[in-house]
Amino acid sequence: MNYGQPSFGTDDHLALPGAEGRSNRRWWIIGAAILAVLVIVGVYFAMSGDKGAAQPAVAGGKNEQLPTVSVAIPGRQSSARIISATGSLAAKREMPIGVAGEGGMVTRVLVEPGQWVSAGQVLATVDRAVQTQTGASLAAQVNVARSDAAIAQSELDRAQALVNRGFISKADLERKAATRDAAVARVRVAQAQLAEQNARTGRLDIRAPAAGLVLTRSVEPGMVISSGSGTLFRMAKGGEMEMRAQLSEADLTGLPTGVTAQVTPVGGDQAFTGTVWQVSPVIDPQTRQGIARIALSYNPALRPGGFASATIRRGSSDMPQLPNSAIQSDTQGNFVYVVGNDNKVVRRPIKLGEVSDTGVAITEGLTGTEQVVLSAGAFLNAGQKIKPVLQNKPVLQKTQG
Repeated sequence: MNYGQPSFGTDDHLALPGAEGRSNRRWWIIGAAILAVLVIVGVYFAMSGDKGAAQPAVAGGKNEQLPTVSVAIPGRQSSARIISATGSLAAKREMPIGVAGEGGMVTRVLVEPGQWVSAGQVLATVDRAVQTQTGASLAAQVNVARSDAAIAQSELDRAQALVNRGFISKADLERKAATRDAAVARVRVAQAQLAEQNARTGRLDIRAPAAGLVLTRSVEPGMVISSGSGTLFRMAKGGEMEMRAQLSEADLTGLPTGVTAQVTPVGGDQAFTGTVWQVSPVIDPQTRQGIARIALSYNPALRPGGFASATIRRGSSDMPQLPNSAIQSDTQGNFVYVVGNDNKVVRRPIKLGEVSDTGVAITEGLTGTEQVVLSAGAFLNAGQKIKPVLQNKPVLQKTQG
C-alpha cells in the first residue's frame, strides 16, 4: 500500500482540509434566510387576517362609533310677538298753506320754521293799497245809500200825515213807500258790497288754519304771489308726528290698531313710545307691502322726512324657543335637526320669530315636543345616526335682537 497518497474511496475521505467549517456556515445562512422568509409571510398573513376580521365588524355595525349629541325638548313658552319695521317720519296731519285770495306782493313774513302758532294767527301779509281804496269807496256808497233812505223815509212820514187831511192821495203815498223801500234796499246792497271787499282784503293775510308747528316756509317779503303760487307754509297740526312703517303683507294681517310701538330715529339711541293708529287698507302690488301709521307726541328729535326703525309689540303667544346654536341656515332657509326613528337626525324647516335674551322664538316648524339637536348641527347630515343625550331644558344663549 502506498501510504503517501490520500484515499478517495468515500465522500468522507473526499473533504479537503478546512472544507468542513465552510459547509456549516453555509447551512446557517440558508436556515436564517428561510426563517426570515417565514417571519415575513407570517406577519403578512397576520395583517391580512386582521383586516378580514375588521371588515365584517364594520359591515355589521357592532363596533360602530356614533357621535354623542346633546338634544332637548323645547316645549312652549309665552313669547311676545314683535314686528320690526323701518319707515319715514312725518307730520300726522300736515297742513299745506297757500294763497286764499287774489294775492299780490308780500310785505311781511311773521313766522319761522319750528315756531308754534295759534289758530287764525297771521303768518304773512300782502300789500293791500288798492283794496283799501276800494273799500273806502264802497263805504262812502253805503253812506250815500243811507242818506237816500233817510230822505225817502222822511217824505213817507210827511205824506202819511197829509193823506188823512186829503192833501195827498193814497196812490202818492204808495209811491213814496216804494221809493223808501228801494232806498233801504240800496243801503243793503252797498253794505254787502263793502263786506265783500273787506273779506277780500282780509284774505290777503295768510293765516294759520289751526294751532300747530310751522315746518317749512317758502315765501319772502317782496315776492308776488297768487293762487297759483303753490304752498307757502307747511304746518303740523297740533305738532303731532307719526312714523309710516313699511310692513310686509304677512305682518299687516291681523295687526290691530292701538298696539304700542317703540320708534328710534336713525342716528340716535333714544326710543319714543307710540301707538299704531291706522293700518293701511291696501297693499302695494309691486312691493307687497303696506303702511302702519304710528302716532307720536312732539319731540325735537322727531324730524319729518327723517328715517326711523320701529318694533311693534303685537301681543304674546305660546311658541317653542331655542338657543341660537340650535338653528342652522343655508340657501333653502332656516332649519333645525330633530331626532327621528332609530336616532337618525331629520332636517326640519322653521320660521323665526322674536330674538331676545331668552332665545329665538320659533313661529313655524316645531310643536315643542320634538327632540332638537342643540349644538354640533353644522357637523351632522340628514339621516345620520347619533347617540342623543337628552337635557332637561335647552341651554339658552344670550343673543342680540
